[in-house]
Amino acid sequence: MIVLIPAYEPDEKLLRLVTDLRSVGAGLHVLVVDDGSGPEYDAMFAPAAALGCTVITHTPNRGKGFALKRGFAYAAQHHEGHDVVCADCDGQHSVIDILRVAREVEARPATMVLGSRRFTGRVPLMSRFGNAATRIAFARSTGRRLHDTQTGLRGYPASMLPWLLSVEGDRFEYELDLLLHAAREGIAIEELPIETIYLEGNASSHFRPLVDSARVYAPLLKFSVSSLAAFVLDAVMLFVLDALTGNLLISVVGARALSSVCNFAMNRRVVFARQRTPPSSAARQRTVSSSALRYFALVLVMLCANYGVIATLHLALGLDLVAAKLATEVVLFGVSYQVQRRLVFGAPDAQRLTYPPSTTIESPDTQLA
Repeated sequence: MIVLIPAYEPDEKLLRLVTDLRSVGAGLHVLVVDDGSGPEYDAMFAPAAALGCTVITHTPNRGKGFALKRGFAYAAQHHEGHDVVCADCDGQHSVIDILRVAREVEARPATMVLGSRRFTGRVPLMSRFGNAATRIAFARSTGRRLHDTQTGLRGYPASMLPWLLSVEGDRFEYELDLLLHAAREGIAIEELPIETIYLEGNASSHFRPLVDSARVYAPLLKFSVSSLAAFVLDAVMLFVLDALTGNLLISVVGARALSSVCNFAMNRRVVFARQRTPPSSAARQRTVSSSALRYFALVLVMLCANYGVIATLHLALGLDLVAAKLATEVVLFGVSYQVQRRLVFGAPDAQRLTYPPSTTIESPDTQLA
């Protein structure tokens, strides 16, 4: 088992954590990644190496996501077949909880295990609010509920390392992006309750509220922007065609045809894009064709439902066309999103819990120490 600790400008809490982990005994290898802290922090990393840890250093600072991926690459190359548990260096994770997550990963070889904080006791207001907001947004975007989407204590089976390296993101957004990709691709996620620890009001955290919050929430926004853009295009074309033809059926069909083509292209390339090794042109064409067939089958079904609801509200009940359109989209939005996520752009069942072999993996950096 590998315990991976990304560290940027750490204090003595790193040495306490390393000392406690090394006291556990054989079978636990501690890997520390110095994320460009600079020479003035050698006094923290040198003792960690002296305690028997592997310390990898790179410059300049590249972000937590980059440091994690560098550690994953090192583990895959030098400790093939070993599971990895990630822990923060700021004292928020106890050794007892780290070992509990490690045991859970060993017992569930195809599952991502999260050390889930309960947020009881004295928790900084910004931390409590941020976690609650992200939890709600994640559930709305993916249809899956997690209690703690921002935990840094996570366990990954060895077979998952190539996939972890394929997901984009170098800073704090990387860990949330992992959860979004896992939810979309059907990867099992297990939460294990752990102790909530905030030392000195979380003063040692390097999380920048504005910049890093934008990075964290950006992946979630992609799930909504595409649908909003398609809705605006669809609504504008509906009103234009209705004014030109006076025929509601032609207007609904024409508007949906144009907006669906644009929405499919955006969803495939941006929203539901898979971060994997580029396939051959033939395989890529098969994937696009398969997704397109499923997508436009969904469009046909949703078109019938869209027309039926609008016609009922506008023609039968006399509701204004704009209000009828808005009400219809609100009703059908959630259904459309879940079907696209699970059936149209999701990974095929046979691929959901399989990963490429971890024999040869390039490091995210040019050299491994």
